[in-house]
Amino acid sequence: MDFALNLDRAEHQLVAALVRQERWAQQHLYEHHYGKMMGVCMRYAGSRDEALDLLHEGFIKIFQNIGRYKPGTSLPAWIRTIIVNTCIDYYRRNTRRRTEDIDEAYQLYDDVPDALSNLTEKEILSAVQELSPAYRAVFNLYVVEGYSHKEIGEALNITESTSRSNLVKARNKLQEFFANRRMEFEINTDEKPQ
Repeated sequence: MDFALNLDRAEHQLVAALVRQERWAQQHLYEHHYGKMMGVCMRYAGSRDEALDLLHEGFIKIFQNIGRYKPGTSLPAWIRTIIVNTCIDYYRRNTRRRTEDIDEAYQLYDDVPDALSNLTEKEILSAVQELSPAYRAVFNLYVVEGYSHKEIGEALNITESTSRSNLVKARNKLQEFFANRRMEFEINTDEKPQ
């Protein structure tokens, strides 16, 4: 109980220092949350540099809006929400909306069982970054963040059916990517001398 009380007190002191815009507090918050929030940005960005820009833009928003943080709620969850919203805003600013062919999406189906089980996190992240910004945003919001298609539609200013279509197409692009990787691996292992 004392440990939890001390954590609450330390968080309260940190937030108060952040509200006063004290550099040490900003540096502490940034360094403490850098890894996880950079991981979030990497899923939405097309490159590491782009992800770093998103991360920095998100932390600027965090520092500017820290006065709106409500004590008693989860500070890490509040930070994550701002970072995800920064990624969504970036998508909105930099993507031209296109109407996707929904009929084509309904004809596609899953035929690669459990394609992700043998891959590293780095390989999966690399594949996700190869997706178009529209597919990448919908995939991340639906699969990783748990948004509904209605919520995605509202966040990205697209229809629910476009969200569903983009998710299906993103999954198929990923399956194609992983199937090609598997084929390359099998060819390379067949060529090695026994």
